[in-house]
Amino acid sequence: MSTFKAPKGTYDLIPPQSATYLAVREAISAPLKNSGYGYIETPGFENVELFARGVGESTDIVTKEMYAFETKGGDRLALRPEGTASVLRAALEANLHKAGNLPVKLWYSGSYYRYERPQKGRYRHFSQVGAEAIGAEDPALDAELIILADQAYRALGLRNFRILLNSLGDKECRPVYRAALQDFLRGLDLDEDTRRRVDINPLRVLDDKREAVQKQLDGAPRLRDYLCEDCKAYHEQVRELLTAAGVAFEDDEKLVRGLDYYTRTTFEFVHDGLGSQSAVGGGGRYDGLSEMIGGPALPSVGWALGVDRTVLALEAEGITLDIPAATAVYAVPLGEEARRVLFGVVTELRRAGVATDFAFGGKGLKNAMKSANRSGARLALVAGERDLAEGVVQLKDLESGEQTAVALDGAAAEIRRRLG
Repeated sequence: MSTFKAPKGTYDLIPPQSATYLAVREAISAPLKNSGYGYIETPGFENVELFARGVGESTDIVTKEMYAFETKGGDRLALRPEGTASVLRAALEANLHKAGNLPVKLWYSGSYYRYERPQKGRYRHFSQVGAEAIGAEDPALDAELIILADQAYRALGLRNFRILLNSLGDKECRPVYRAALQDFLRGLDLDEDTRRRVDINPLRVLDDKREAVQKQLDGAPRLRDYLCEDCKAYHEQVRELLTAAGVAFEDDEKLVRGLDYYTRTTFEFVHDGLGSQSAVGGGGRYDGLSEMIGGPALPSVGWALGVDRTVLALEAEGITLDIPAATAVYAVPLGEEARRVLFGVVTELRRAGVATDFAFGGKGLKNAMKSANRSGARLALVAGERDLAEGVVQLKDLESGEQTAVALDGAAAEIRRRLG
């Protein structure tokens, strides 16, 4: 046993379970690649101020959950707690918005870090796939992203998820609602931290999960009653486009999300089989974020879907993904000469794109065949001194048990033929 363990609230991805995570990432990214989104990768840490400004000074992420540290050179950095601010920073730094083709459509995949109380579905290190469309204000873009996420989940076989949808208004109408909500909230019996939040970002009080707070929110002003005509029309277009695409959603006027940068469209994917951590992903429009971090006005929209929680959702629905075996052919040499010859055949097969493994370590026939069966391979390629003297190798079908001798110089071609 090692004296070291993974840090609290983190996990290791190891075979064969890791193959499911890879398949989920591929399934989520596939519709994005097919819709004009290019891959972007950003550093695992950024300037603290990027998240303080972008995510929001009053959010739990910034005040309680962010891993922040100071470098030897005196720089204040933080492990990235989310992806949007980093992706937008990178796009601005590379002047992608000046290339003349807006929106800039990007997708990413990576690990993120938040100091939280670990529980099932909530980790201190977690994985997401995300997408951002930067530089265009168009309800069709909002609808596109929601449809692509829905498409990804359905491709995985998920059915028991719901899409919650809301509009948070814009810089014209939200301040009026904000003031009305603050007046209402200041009359409630709230703790000191929540009262402080009322002053900084009162909309986030609506998202408070505590029953004692939720009971007092009956009768709170409703944002939809304060939306300006432009925001109402924009939101209705998003709803109409989703309906026309056959994507079901639920209007949720209390949906706020935990980040300060959202405007207008906001949405969340929830799965009722996951208990308290029911959100598997979400996103929304963030028209003012670029200006918050020192860039030009670039209306944008995006989402992030949790890979960890998507895997839990698959488990909750009893879905096992059809993942091809990592190995198609397993070579078993018997003797040094066979070891040299079969290793050459293995290399040839690999170069031809056939997933092939080899019995390393000088295993005997019995142990090597056990390894072949455990590998999930369809075929075992076996050769000993007598086989080589006759110019053949033995090809065994590990499903049927049938074994045939094939010419050594044609073994690779015969294997490719059998595997189709």
